[in-house]
Amino acid sequence: MKKFMMIVKATAESEAGKIPSAELFAAMGKFNEEMVNAGVLLAADGLASSAKGARVRFAGDKRSVIDGPFAETKELVAGFWIIQAKSLEEAVAWARRSPHPMPDGDGEAVIEVRQIMSMEDFGPMLAESK
Repeated sequence: MKKFMMIVKATAESEAGKIPSAELFAAMGKFNEEMVNAGVLLAADGLASSAKGARVRFAGDKRSVIDGPFAETKELVAGFWIIQAKSLEEAVAWARRSPHPMPDGDGEAVIEVRQIMSMEDFGPMLAESK
């Protein structure tokens, strides 16, 4: 089994701190329960808006802190699930079953699915660097 992160991209509404409806909370709870019952869900959470966050920028040996909010809403993350699946295709199938994560606003939402790298995935690269 491989681990995947299903990343819910932020929208103007989520960045404004709009709380999801009771119906969406219930639908997400049911979806999460389905994934628990299937043995695939490892973790799931929503994130506070970027106004409550910060970024640490690295430039050589220097570090600087940039306080939120951040301008590019479509590049921000509003929440995530970490699941285990046999393949990217299986992880995408779970993402497609999700309730619409951002039904308010313009009705657009994106769930990005990315594999989480394990030490075994880095094995060939680590061997080459020696």
